[in-house]
Amino acid sequence: MQLHVIRTTFTDQSSVGELYLNGAFYCYTLEDVDRELRADLPLEAIRTRKIFAQTAIPTGNYEIILNWSNRFQKQMPLLLRVPGWEGVRIHSGNYAHQTEGCILLGKLKLDNMVGVSNKTFEAFMIEIRRAAKREKIHIEIESRKTPLAGLVASQPMTVPTVIGAPA
Repeated sequence: MQLHVIRTTFTDQSSVGELYLNGAFYCYTLEDVDRELRADLPLEAIRTRKIFAQTAIPTGNYEIILNWSNRFQKQMPLLLRVPGWEGVRIHSGNYAHQTEGCILLGKLKLDNMVGVSNKTFEAFMIEIRRAAKREKIHIEIESRKTPLAGLVASQPMTVPTVIGAPA
């Protein structure tokens, strides 16, 4: 199974994105602040820019396994070999302070928040458990930071002319 997270909304508190399962939109995601880290950066560069419990994991590709979480006391998805992080999971939650580097799921999104998280995560676990029985699970994380909508640097700014007004 191939999961794909595309981070699309960035604030000083969080990153909101979209999760796709095998190419089909599934739900929204919430992570900590995207500090433009990439899995291919030297580990020291990642550690220098990382702020504990306030930084989204580096973009890149990771394998996911299902295993027991002592913290949550149940089987959960765990991302493997995330440079500079340990114990990165996908789980339910609504706000960035609940992520600590993990990926939260929800069917509704607002700035710095996802909603209907528990039900979304429960449905997601059904899909992941089914897939884990027959194939490996991978996740690609990417960020799509775009300039402000409507601002195009190559276009000159025009001022409307008012007829009859002094020049």
